[in-house]
Amino acid sequence: MPELPEVETLKLGLQKYLVGHTIESVELRLKKQFQGDVKDVEGVKVIDVRRFGKGLVIDLSNNYSLAIHIKLTGQLIYRGKDEPKVIHADMRTVGKTLPNNWTRVIFHLDKDALLYYNDLRQFGWIKVVPTDKVKELPFFKELGPEFFNDLDESKFAEILSKSKTAIKPLIMDQQKMAGVGNIYANDSLYLAKINPKIPANSLSSKEVKDLFNAIETVLKRGLEEGGASELTFVNVLGEAGNYQNHSLVYGHQGEKCSKDGSVIEKYMLAGRGTYVCPVCQK
Repeated sequence: MPELPEVETLKLGLQKYLVGHTIESVELRLKKQFQGDVKDVEGVKVIDVRRFGKGLVIDLSNNYSLAIHIKLTGQLIYRGKDEPKVIHADMRTVGKTLPNNWTRVIFHLDKDALLYYNDLRQFGWIKVVPTDKVKELPFFKELGPEFFNDLDESKFAEILSKSKTAIKPLIMDQQKMAGVGNIYANDSLYLAKINPKIPANSLSSKEVKDLFNAIETVLKRGLEEGGASELTFVNVLGEAGNYQNHSLVYGHQGEKCSKDGSVIEKYMLAGRGTYVCPVCQK
């Protein structure tokens, strides 16, 4: 599932290309993924795009907003008159043109532009809500503090000290702290040389500090690389991210650790693939 760097990449792209456009009409190709009245978003201008954890909010000039969660395979792709209708060639699982079989919603914009919402697995959602009610939606209401915004090292340490949960699933728990998913959790723990299975409250103060810094490091690198396109993630122009080509341990099972030459192992922890160096992270 796209994590903070991927969703932030989308936010920045939408701020650049979508803000200032007027939504002239909304074409619903799969109604279940659009909740609300299209009349509340038609004929109004996009004035801002915000991100909360892994969720997006598109604010409109009439005090309504589009709250969006792309979940596992959702995409938001913008096409103006100067952008081709071809998706990045690497994204074989989402079709090569727009619209395609996985296009669920099309926003028809002024100036002959379009915003496509594609979703192969149909897990994502778009909800029309009054802007002042956005944070009352369960997903946003339940989010924990977020890296880069309102989660500092002190708060991070406090959260860890109160939990006996294994450290990896804890840092992925969006109700505890928002933004980190499986890819960046694996790489952060590897960078900090911490075993994913150890209880969160057993980490030393140095380990807490090292992990906090490691998480910020890999999230920043993910954003610099435009996110990770392990499955179907693309930016708003349909281009793949590049972090998957720079991951530290995620996806490297059977390969040698760059630090000590040990073979990287993979096992399941809390239902997610977990990658470790048995020596660095013992």
